[in-house]
Amino acid sequence: MIPMEPRNQTSVSQFILLGLSEKPDQETLLFALFLCMYVVTAVGNLLIMLVISSDSHLYSPMYFFLANLSLVGFCLATNTVPKMLANIQTRSKFISYPCCLTQMYFFHFFGIMDSVLIAVMAYDRFVAIRHPLHYTIIMSPRLCGLLAGGPWMVSCFISLTHILLLARLVFCGSNEIPHYFCDLTPLLRLSCTDTTVNKIFVLTVAGMVIATPFICILASYAWIIVAIMKVPSANGRKKAFSTCSSHLSMVVLFYGTTIGVYLCPSSVRTAVKEKASAVMYTVVTPMLNPFIYSLRNTDLKRALKKLINRKVSSSS
Repeated sequence: MIPMEPRNQTSVSQFILLGLSEKPDQETLLFALFLCMYVVTAVGNLLIMLVISSDSHLYSPMYFFLANLSLVGFCLATNTVPKMLANIQTRSKFISYPCCLTQMYFFHFFGIMDSVLIAVMAYDRFVAIRHPLHYTIIMSPRLCGLLAGGPWMVSCFISLTHILLLARLVFCGSNEIPHYFCDLTPLLRLSCTDTTVNKIFVLTVAGMVIATPFICILASYAWIIVAIMKVPSANGRKKAFSTCSSHLSMVVLFYGTTIGVYLCPSSVRTAVKEKASAVMYTVVTPMLNPFIYSLRNTDLKRALKKLINRKVSSSS
């Protein structure tokens, strides 16, 4: 018997990003809102990097990691928001297949970087509070370079693997993505071929770069709380808690939303919940990052005032 040839499948060449809302009367409001949020995100994070790089008093591991986090937050927002704003402005929701894969690569690249850097900053605070006398020895320039540079290489490898696994899939049905950018989970639902390998890899990576850092952060903060409670003076305990409170708020906001998207069962996830969670960790978190770290940090505020005064005096 002659085996039957498989039915030809025509793969789609572009996708339609449905966006946050399919109601045209809401798009003007969304455009204005996300444009303001993106401007605040860009200005705030770039300003933090400028302040840290221009003040030698901030050349410490904590601010080195903060500058990296600001860079990643700016890039993460830039990867998704401008495309959404352009789609709203031009009334076109199409994105080509290569552009979709490119956007997804950089989304996972900077998303993984964000997750790992938050965990690295938790470790930095743990060493500073747990071993204050040996902090500069433990957090040596070499270790700081490894803690900051290692995630860049790991993120590149994982993101590239995501794209290579996705490129082998065939999309022959609907090309509508119920999202405002190309995310992995909505795309897998559109595939006509088996996505088991992709889903296994997604869960494995989510366990590595979301669950594992989150558990490490919880463990480090447990040790931090124990160390703080041993501080004899109330002012010392208050200062130590204040140092970590800003970072802890970022941890709750970031990991609370990413865990809901990538580790919760698909039965409890909806397109609306996924889009709302994505807005939190791709737009809101990078936007709040400068405020959380600068408003509660006297060194950053002092350096910012010094930079402004220097610019004003030089211009006059």
